[in-house]
Amino acid sequence: MSSPSRTFASLVLAAGLAACTGNTPTEPAVAPPGATPTAATRTLEAGARALQGTAPLRDMDIHIVGFHPMKDDPSMQMEAHHYCRQVNEDFAQCALFDGDTVQANLTGIEYIISERVFAQLPEDERAYWHPHNGEILSGQLLAPGLPEVAERALMRQKINSYGKTWHTWHSRHGTEPGDALPLGPAALAWSFNRDGEVDPALLADRDRRTGIDSAQRRQAREELRALAHPQAGVDTLQHHFPDATPIPGVRDIAADPERTQR
Repeated sequence: MSSPSRTFASLVLAAGLAACTGNTPTEPAVAPPGATPTAATRTLEAGARALQGTAPLRDMDIHIVGFHPMKDDPSMQMEAHHYCRQVNEDFAQCALFDGDTVQANLTGIEYIISERVFAQLPEDERAYWHPHNGEILSGQLLAPGLPEVAERALMRQKINSYGKTWHTWHSRHGTEPGDALPLGPAALAWSFNRDGEVDPALLADRDRRTGIDSAQRRQAREELRALAHPQAGVDTLQHHFPDATPIPGVRDIAADPERTQR
């Protein structure tokens, strides 16, 4: 039996991977302080590339880009480039970066689990895991470079899933450059689950660079709404954004009238 990542790769090939027109690389907004690498350092790097393996990184080949607010301070928002490995049908692990070039800074990690696994977690543990349906159905979450049919298949796999995300390198004001170094404690990130929560400038800038219209992707994902179940954590940030409006199909499980019957 082929692995989930291999199955997805086959889908991409079958769809015909096309060049992403209008895609501009996302360079990191900050560079850590330090001296330029010396010739000796470059030689060591070249030797390492030639003689050492990078097996744990090899299959982190699914690229997804979205936005994260910090759970305790959702005014702190940032764009996050996820590079993920689908370990099995219920679990994926991702390294997070602030761009998609070789200069990108490693800003955190995210683990992704299915609805089935989330239901098995202890009640206190669930408070660390944010829901994904709002990100998917709103068009906020994109997979740059994939044909739209393959991207939609990927989003179908992730509907009803949850993520546990810790950011170690912070962007304090969203569209402005963040810290020059990974300062302070790691922060637990959350997801945007209503229209009017994500900074519109962040969304517009990402769409411009990727050449993708998130509003169009939202419309194209209407068929996924029927698959969306109520999720825990949808209402977590509601009091921070009193003027935000619901995303059709995105519901908090606590407000689901059928919850007690399941």
